[in-house]
Amino acid sequence: MTIYAIGDIHGQLEMLLGALDLIDRDGGPDARIVFMGDLTDRGPDSRGVIDHLMQGQAAGRNWHVLKGNHDRMFDRFVRTGMQYDKRIKSGLGWLDYRLGGATTLASYGVADVGDPASKADLKAARAAVPQAHLDFLSGLPLWYRHRELLFVHAGILPGVALADQIEDDLVWIRDPFLTYTDPHPWLVVHGHTALDFPQHFGNRIDLDGGAGYGRPIHPAVFEGRDCWLLGDQGRTPLLP
Repeated sequence: MTIYAIGDIHGQLEMLLGALDLIDRDGGPDARIVFMGDLTDRGPDSRGVIDHLMQGQAAGRNWHVLKGNHDRMFDRFVRTGMQYDKRIKSGLGWLDYRLGGATTLASYGVADVGDPASKADLKAARAAVPQAHLDFLSGLPLWYRHRELLFVHAGILPGVALADQIEDDLVWIRDPFLTYTDPHPWLVVHGHTALDFPQHFGNRIDLDGGAGYGRPIHPAVFEGRDCWLLGDQGRTPLLP
């Protein structure tokens, strides 16, 4: 009945390994873990994060990795050269330092990529990023449901059936999801909207503690709808 979750990683491999160690101490090597997406960008080792998650799944670990908006931007850029997403109202491209795409490419050995990228930059990215990594990212699911819990990167459009939710909302939504206070059919566990610390809002839990900005990753454990954060001293309840 126990399930664990890790919020946005953003290329922070060392933080990810520390979070996995805390989970292993609490639940053992067979723990079921959901990774909430945004594996890449901003942090120093997006390649290492993807490698580690792929290796864990290949080894048979009970790991469920979801797609985030940054993962989709990375995959789209390398496949098609696209770096501008219509859901970014500021007009920033994936390679802008605030989004962190160039840092992701640097983890693959592609340095000094300009914004916007040149044809040479795109060619170098395509040569450096393994096809297996792109296939992994493009094939990631958008949500994972476990009894009373729904895990998703960004959130859901309130009042819309899960089967009718669209990918753009599942990886990008903020309002009206963040401002919705009525119960959802599940307790929604998400990331995407960075906080100083994970927070329980009653109908949803935001686990993005800001690893993309250098803040710690806080792994969580759920039993039913009850949630605890894991630390060196064990479990701490996360309450509404």
